[in-house]
Amino acid sequence: MKFYDIKVLNIRGDEVELRKYKGKVLLIFNSATRCGYTGQYEGIEALYEKYKTEGFEVLDFPSNQFLNQAPGSNEELANFCQMKFNTKFETFGKVDVNGKNEAPLFSFLKQEIVEDYPQEKVKLHEKLFSKKGSIKWNFTKFLIDKEGNVVHRFAPGFEPKNLEKFIQKLL
Repeated sequence: MKFYDIKVLNIRGDEVELRKYKGKVLLIFNSATRCGYTGQYEGIEALYEKYKTEGFEVLDFPSNQFLNQAPGSNEELANFCQMKFNTKFETFGKVDVNGKNEAPLFSFLKQEIVEDYPQEKVKLHEKLFSKKGSIKWNFTKFLIDKEGNVVHRFAPGFEPKNLEKFIQKLL
């Protein structure tokens, strides 16, 4: 399977083909509204606003798999982000990122990973990420190039402001 063959669900449950993002640089991440990293929405939105006219898109996939930190409906989660952090990028339907019901997108991302950037001082639950393996926590971030290749994986604690140099290289 190739990246652009994958389909995901928006917050209304409608299928969205990832091929609509062909030729764009993408930041894809799993999120949760009650996570200690939820404040990263502010930095992610700032990157989106700065680079969206250059072909940068952000795809947010809430996941309730980590300590039930993303409760509520798809609409409630999207509204929370829009109201609290003024996000304008798309929030998709809630997904599982690990296990037997994991979304095909995250199966693909985890198998295609080529690098990992953990921050120096990380919490125990996100200490090390395997090159190919499970997602350990909310706000694991993936950068996709314009051809649909997964080029970077970032640990949850990796601050959005530090993503800028990687985004610039891909644009």
